[in-house]
Amino acid sequence: MRQGVQGSADTGTPWAATASAAEPVQPAAPAGSARVPQQAGAVRGEHTHSEPPAPLLPRARPVIQRASVRGQILDALRAALVAGDLRPGEVYSAPVLGERFGVSATPVREAMQQLALEGAVEVVPNRGFRVVERGVRELAELAEVRALIEVPVMLRLARTVPAERWAEMRPLAEATVRAASTGCRATYAESDRRFHRAVLSLSGNEQLVQIAEDLHRRAQWPLAGGGPGFRGRADLVADAHEHTALLDALVARDLDVVRALVGEHFAGAGAGGA
Repeated sequence: MRQGVQGSADTGTPWAATASAAEPVQPAAPAGSARVPQQAGAVRGEHTHSEPPAPLLPRARPVIQRASVRGQILDALRAALVAGDLRPGEVYSAPVLGERFGVSATPVREAMQQLALEGAVEVVPNRGFRVVERGVRELAELAEVRALIEVPVMLRLARTVPAERWAEMRPLAEATVRAASTGCRATYAESDRRFHRAVLSLSGNEQLVQIAEDLHRRAQWPLAGGGPGFRGRADLVADAHEHTALLDALVARDLDVVRALVGEHFAGAGAGGA
């Protein structure tokens, strides 16, 4: 029998209901005897002195398995942003985007509000959301901050991580090359973040990984009008090959090469790369 949202299947009792069965009626005390009140929740034969009554637990709620529409829309909007389908300076309404994705305006609005928190768009009252226009200076600043965070971590990992752990990263590095060869910036952006996230995860610092990924994602947003930050297929492939070269240097524990490669990688990011 199917349960309703507000009650159980058999009795209709609300989820927060506390009574499960009627308590037995106590027999009347003999005349002239003193009646001793029974402790709440006590059961005959149960040790109850100095113990508080057991709390009555609510019934367990059923686990509802369903895909997150909001999460799917957020991923799609992020991909459209990186690919340039959502153009800097343009205003997009939730209902129009909802029609595009075949969903209602609500999950689109929620996803766009998340992008607003990330700094990708800004709210335009009564109109929708405007994609933020960024300049070369902001991109260069993001690259500088990423280098300040990641370069010391990479050098530390080069000294401490054994070669076999770096070998586990090889498929991810090769995947970035394949993604870059498609020429799709959104596909490459996702693969690029996956590689960097896996490498930084070896530090064991989850806070660092989250901060670095947020900076990385922001660095992948396109500049207004394409600008000098626009990168074609050849640029993406060259950027991806830096990942495999970096792994080689990390395996060899060549700190000078690691420092140079990471610096070049972020210099490319400052021009609109990874």
